[in-house]
Amino acid sequence: MASPSSLLLPIGASGKILCSTHQGVSCDKFRGLVPRCSSLEAGLGVSRTRGCDNKTNISLMKRRDMIGFIFGASTLLLNSYDANGAGLPQEEKPKLCDENCEKELENVPMITTESGLQYKDIKVGTGPSPPIGFQVAANYVAMVPSGQIFDSSLEKGLPYLFRVGSGQVVKGLDEGILTMKVGGKRRLYIPGPLAFPKGLISAPGRPRVPPSSPVVFDVSLEYIPGLEIDED
Repeated sequence: MASPSSLLLPIGASGKILCSTHQGVSCDKFRGLVPRCSSLEAGLGVSRTRGCDNKTNISLMKRRDMIGFIFGASTLLLNSYDANGAGLPQEEKPKLCDENCEKELENVPMITTESGLQYKDIKVGTGPSPPIGFQVAANYVAMVPSGQIFDSSLEKGLPYLFRVGSGQVVKGLDEGILTMKVGGKRRLYIPGPLAFPKGLISAPGRPRVPPSSPVVFDVSLEYIPGLEIDED
């Protein structure tokens, strides 16, 4: 029976290697087997399954250890690759418009303004519209045209506060919110000139937005601080 270390020899190895020592011991290396040594001393007709000499044993041990190390490292890398490949499903980011909403939007008419801004109302609000210069609280989900999200107030957990019509946000968002009513939701299709002139660089989990490229905003007008109190 071949020793365990024979599994580490190259497949298909063949031939016979002879070696000798000062004690008159020869070493035969057969295909698929580790070196076996037989004694040529007079009067001895026995075979001994041991290395020819210390150097041969050390060489085999080093070879076995090295191949074993490489095999173990390769297995570890393959297991790591499989684990990463399988991976966990990418976390679903919160949205203002779910799958049902997307289907309903297909039948909502598109409105185009003089500036080139386009929008569809997901839900028409029942509250007041914001006057220019008033502060508003709005939630938004900003996407590239493919649908990848690059910014969202929902991930921050708080509505975004800004003064509408004062240039604190991109022009398309400013214009789109001015005609909304509190409680309403709208999808804004913002053309490049009304979006990000300098673009946005990519970041982990966030796609790049090229300069002056179109973007899509889903926005909900939550409230207008002070205005609703006055009307009550």
